[in-house]
Amino acid sequence: MPGALSSARWRETAMDAPPPDLEPLKLYHWPAANFGDTLSARVVAWISGREVVNVRPKSAELFAIGSLIHVLAKHFTDPPNRPHRPILWGTGVLNPIFRREFLDNLDIRLMRGPVGAAICRVPATAFGDPGLLAPDALGAAAARQDRVAVIPHHSQMEDPAIGAMVATDPRLHLVDPRQSPEVVCAAIASAAHVVSASLHGLIVADAYGVANTWMDPSAQGLMKYHDYAASVGRYMLAPVAIDEVPRLAARAATGPLPYADGIAAARAALISHFPDELRANPTMRPAVQTAAAMT
Repeated sequence: MPGALSSARWRETAMDAPPPDLEPLKLYHWPAANFGDTLSARVVAWISGREVVNVRPKSAELFAIGSLIHVLAKHFTDPPNRPHRPILWGTGVLNPIFRREFLDNLDIRLMRGPVGAAICRVPATAFGDPGLLAPDALGAAAARQDRVAVIPHHSQMEDPAIGAMVATDPRLHLVDPRQSPEVVCAAIASAAHVVSASLHGLIVADAYGVANTWMDPSAQGLMKYHDYAASVGRYMLAPVAIDEVPRLAARAATGPLPYADGIAAARAALISHFPDELRANPTMRPAVQTAAAMT
């Protein structure tokens, strides 16, 4: 199981004794075939030192990667019938919300970004998307190649415009975000540049220090992108059009990310705000890799 492998990696990194025999941690992530959502279980397994199982929202102990606030608004209108409220760690908004009473039924430890925190009226000074811990959960980057990875939003994979655009330039490499986190993250980490309509394509590229560009996600809302960008101090005003990607690829940046300090701060916040009560060993916190180790 991926969770078990990640737990073993955490124990090796922490140089700690094996954790006690615990039940799997109950996580909810969006069930669509999309690497950004399924990455949630890999990251949570690594940071908690536990196996992870995806459950329905009402049964979850934890919500992590994803713009899940609108889901929680439907399921937690009443206090949960359990001793402890479910925990939010790195979760974000998809659209504006107009009723906030349900938030009292949740334990918010960390929001993805300041846009979502402002909408939810959560006072916070630290933010982070758990996707920034992908290198820690999945391993070091592969060797860089001279190609530009193009990652559509999963809803765009059947769009003929995407295939036609990629066919114009052999340097463009189409990455299907419906593949496993291991496959997609490896393709991102080994790219010279990433062009992505997938939010977590951008986030994972940031995590590995790969320069990247936001591509038009078609009918998808844009709020979640701005929420993330604000969390790391990234200037990301508007996406590039799909038909502009080949021209951009010819001059795509490959240097260091100018907002690397913001990424480092978000990664540190994710470690420090993860709930100790969900860790296999509450006294141990795994150390994140340095930027040099990820690139």
